[in-house]
Amino acid sequence: MGIVKAQELGSEAREAEHPAPGVVRIGSGAGFAGDRLDPALELAQFGHLDFLVFELLGERTVANAQKARLHDPLGGFDPTLVERIRLTAPHCAAQGTRIVTNGGAANPVAAGQAVLATLEEMGIDMAVAVVTGDDVLEGVRAENPLTWEDSLPAVDVGGRLTSANAYLGAAGIREALDGGAQIVITGRVADPSLYVGPLSHAFGWADDDPRLTGQATAIGHLLECGGQVTGGYFADPETKPIEGLDRLGFPFADVAEDGHAVIGKLPGTGGAVTVRSCTEQLLYEVADPSAYITPDVVADFSGICFEEIGPDRIAVDGGGGTAGPAELKVTLGYLDGWEAEGLITYAGPRALARAQLAADIVIRRLERVHGISGSVLSVEFIGAGASFRGLSQTAEPIEVRLRVAGRVSSEELAVAIGAEVEALYTNGPAGGGGARTMVRESLGIKSCSLSRQVVDTVVIDSEALQAYRSQDEGINEPVKVDQTDGRGDLR
Repeated sequence: MGIVKAQELGSEAREAEHPAPGVVRIGSGAGFAGDRLDPALELAQFGHLDFLVFELLGERTVANAQKARLHDPLGGFDPTLVERIRLTAPHCAAQGTRIVTNGGAANPVAAGQAVLATLEEMGIDMAVAVVTGDDVLEGVRAENPLTWEDSLPAVDVGGRLTSANAYLGAAGIREALDGGAQIVITGRVADPSLYVGPLSHAFGWADDDPRLTGQATAIGHLLECGGQVTGGYFADPETKPIEGLDRLGFPFADVAEDGHAVIGKLPGTGGAVTVRSCTEQLLYEVADPSAYITPDVVADFSGICFEEIGPDRIAVDGGGGTAGPAELKVTLGYLDGWEAEGLITYAGPRALARAQLAADIVIRRLERVHGISGSVLSVEFIGAGASFRGLSQTAEPIEVRLRVAGRVSSEELAVAIGAEVEALYTNGPAGGGGARTMVRESLGIKSCSLSRQVVDTVVIDSEALQAYRSQDEGINEPVKVDQTDGRGDLR
């Protein structure tokens, strides 16, 4: 496969101006596992970047990756990672752009080996480093901390504890870059830390400077969700119209040594970088803007100021913070039975009444024939206010999609849920259509805290990765856990 150029994918992106001397340009190549590929290619080709970051993990994603690794010891990393590297590495290598990603998910060593193989196949010489240490399953089993959700011991909370991944900070990324890595692959690292690490490395900032680390965390938080700061997940055709969402450009930041930054995007791409889009992203998933806790710093966003200095150019300054926490957040994954759902649509007059009758039929049969209690079932009437959980009245809908879902103890019972919904075709109300079913092993997610002292971050360089590629065993033993396709939830 040759070098792919953005123009071949219909891109209208144009080359960005070079950053000013002394300024570091860092770009967002992805905001989640299912993100588009072409915006990163545009940035790699036209952005004159120093760093390109792929943020590919949500809370459920890494636990799902652990599930996949159970079935395949060489799996468990993001399934799109190799393709993202294949598209962008030729341009990054040519321009001296370094890549940082948490796409290693549950198996960063295997991810590093796969990326090395891809680079060799393409004839590209880029040093790869892997950051490990986020897998703290044994530490959780030994310490047995209380879960945040129900204050029960993590090992005894119910279900089978199969994974525990701590949120690492920027230190491992910085160490890898200091060691000469051109591609850094991690497992679970806090999203903004993917940006703090490169900036800290580039400027030689002190690790214990909370103002600069807090400002870098604000920059990372603005960039970490990719297109969200350029108009994605922001647009509304009436109140916040955004042009060109089909060719949405992903953002970059020009960062000075004092932390002052300007958020921008490539000319010719869709979307918009505005004070309003930056403000919404700054507050995204933030409970307390004055105390946003990350592994690196307790960031203070309350003094952040935005200023429009040109089209799609927003200056940002005023971030700060205090020392990072003594404990790290850990995401726990539990295997706990099986999940299933069945969906079917009713349209036309009395669509809601027919969907309600269909739901009653399914629940009665699941209870009588299969012994599944109605208490473990969830019924939704999509199109009739389901998202509002009865808090909003809707007019008589013209169509309704019935969804019956539940979590049960066995795959056999899970299959029965979908089967009873599908049987409505010829055994239920008139006019049902479009039935779909899904069955999967249930993965529960909880959180706990673990002392930093229990977490040991290790950086593995290209030479070590190469040495282990020909061996039967990896650098770290495969963890006895389980996975899906590694994509997980959509945020």
